Amino acid sequence: MLEELLRAGLAELELAFDETSLRRFRLYYDYLQEQNRQMNLTAIQGEDEVARLHFLDCAALLRFLPPACSSVIDVGSGAGFPGMVLKILRPSLPLTLLDSLDKRVGFLTRTGELLQLQELNCLHRRAEEPGSLREQFDAAVSRALARLDLLAELCLPYVKPGGMFLAMKGPAAEEELAQAQDAIRLLGGRVEEIARYAVPGTDRQHCVVCVRKERPTPPQYPRRWAQMKKQPL
Repeated sequence: MLEELLRAGLAELELAFDETSLRRFRLYYDYLQEQNRQMNLTAIQGEDEVARLHFLDCAALLRFLPPACSSVIDVGSGAGFPGMVLKILRPSLPLTLLDSLDKRVGFLTRTGELLQLQELNCLHRRAEEPGSLREQFDAAVSRALARLDLLAELCLPYVKPGGMFLAMKGPAAEEELAQAQDAIRLLGGRVEEIARYAVPGTDRQHCVVCVRKERPTPPQYPRRWAQMKKQPL
């Protein structure tokens, strides 16, 4: 059962939760399954798989989010991972979910309303167009959106100097980081650590690449997506 898996997994991660959190996860799961038939939001199906590989995997990110963090943006949120999970577990955290596809933003907006979440902004915008959101957030997070050198160029412009960029990656994060070090430095960041964690209830080891924003990102970044892919930093 979804709730039992979440109780055990969140306890293993040493994360606080309450009955309201569990109720919201149930509503989120049911609505995700319903809408997935029409929108192809996720290939992961069933209570066991969604609980472990989406909800608990994303919940682990809370362990690396700075305690004093007062604003977060999830870049390329998709079906709400990891941002919606963070919001369910820390509902007082002001959160922006950004996605380039309008129908996914509609899904996120309706999910936020269904879960009665406050201070949740669901925004239809391409990630490489920060506009007025440039350097407005204490933290930017992202999961499985792009290779780390590209992801850094998309996400670091949103982070205030002194803030954090947290990239959720698989077990081969070191390989991506080796290619992304120059880009991260150019964009004003410094890698603090690669934090590893086990996904509860599985044999999977995942990573969070933790990048501190030390100085403003040069104004010419991010570039257009086509240019970023053609000429990575």
